[in-house]
Amino acid sequence: MARSLSLTVPSGHLTLGNLLGAIQHWAADQRGDDSLYGVADLHALTTEHDPASVRAITREQLGLLVAAGLDPARSIVFVQSQVPGHAQLHWLLEATAYDGELRRMIQYKEKSALTASVRSALLAYPVLMAADILLYGVQDVPVGEDQRQHLELARDLAIRFNQRYGDTFVVPRAVTPPVGARVMDLQDPARKMSKSAAPDAPGTVRLLDPPDAIRRKVSRAVTDSGREVLFCPEEKPGVANLLTILAACSGTTPEVAAAKVDTYRDLKEAVAEAVIAVLAPLQERYAEVSTDPGAIEAMARDGAARAQRIAAPFLARAQEAMGLLASLCGGSDSCGGSDAAGTVITGGAQIDSMTTPTPSTASDTMMPSTEPTPVLSPSPNSSRPSMMLASGSTMSRVAWDAASGPTAYAPWSSTVPKIPVAAMA
Repeated sequence: MARSLSLTVPSGHLTLGNLLGAIQHWAADQRGDDSLYGVADLHALTTEHDPASVRAITREQLGLLVAAGLDPARSIVFVQSQVPGHAQLHWLLEATAYDGELRRMIQYKEKSALTASVRSALLAYPVLMAADILLYGVQDVPVGEDQRQHLELARDLAIRFNQRYGDTFVVPRAVTPPVGARVMDLQDPARKMSKSAAPDAPGTVRLLDPPDAIRRKVSRAVTDSGREVLFCPEEKPGVANLLTILAACSGTTPEVAAAKVDTYRDLKEAVAEAVIAVLAPLQERYAEVSTDPGAIEAMARDGAARAQRIAAPFLARAQEAMGLLASLCGGSDSCGGSDAAGTVITGGAQIDSMTTPTPSTASDTMMPSTEPTPVLSPSPNSSRPSMMLASGSTMSRVAWDAASGPTAYAPWSSTVPKIPVAAMA
């Protein structure tokens, strides 16, 4: 099946809309290394932000993703900034994009109109989003309507790059989730429920809200004129939003949900109890996993290493196509890769953890490799060097490609520290 990628941005605490519209579908579609899920922390830097808050919410979102059912044994769960390829490919795509097409992005125009000065990152972040997708050869991208324009940009950049530099990237396509894909604000049903809303926003239900807060917010939700409970988004957007939430929480359709309640009061009570029933096991699981933040961060580091192995050949192919020299991270095992023992190997670029691990035993201490140090010698009929071992023997290009992949490059040094990755408890 096609590889898929889904990320959440730590711009605020995750909401009911995030769960019903996306995360539940992620948990139901875990297909090993073909399913990549994570926290796109680089996207949280486009506007003024509190660094400590970004870091804390990144950790919280990782825990909530696991609590919601994402399993690192059945998918890849990682943090965007811990995979160097995202930022590296971003620059290559910046050199492919045009200023005019970025300024036509609806979100940029809306946000830049609210202030006299905006960061250039706000203009460029759709290109970073394109890099997120193209880095892994992703074909199916679950998106809401508000992100569809950005996916179209990713498609345009992939097609343009392929036409100019040769067939390099998979051209992605949008996949829209079913019921619950767009949960609206309880106080303003014309606006999407947003995790960026104020912490005390009455129209936003957070995943970690206690039952009393959920009942209070739902009871004060905007409804519409009239008394009949009907699913009619055009004429009754407030009621339609509540029915959408009820349907998504109970596994039915909005029309069926409407037939089971008679009054607005009944509807709100049913919605509140359904939401509480969905969030209670998630909150219980989150309380368990959050007691061991080290395990969550170890999971993220391991996920980043697995993601980097997938990304490395795509990045190397793009670098070579644009005329750059061989990357230190060109091979799957030379940058953020993993050896047979399951240790993360850091080469040309470091995959940093959110906290620095402290060696607990002698075997955990960073030790240099005992393998012979390779030197590089020119290889005929190839722009890549062959790999000459210290013993004087030379590994042929064919043998090298068979061992390391067709886009791999020899590391500058084999004296690479190995950092053990703790398993999830």
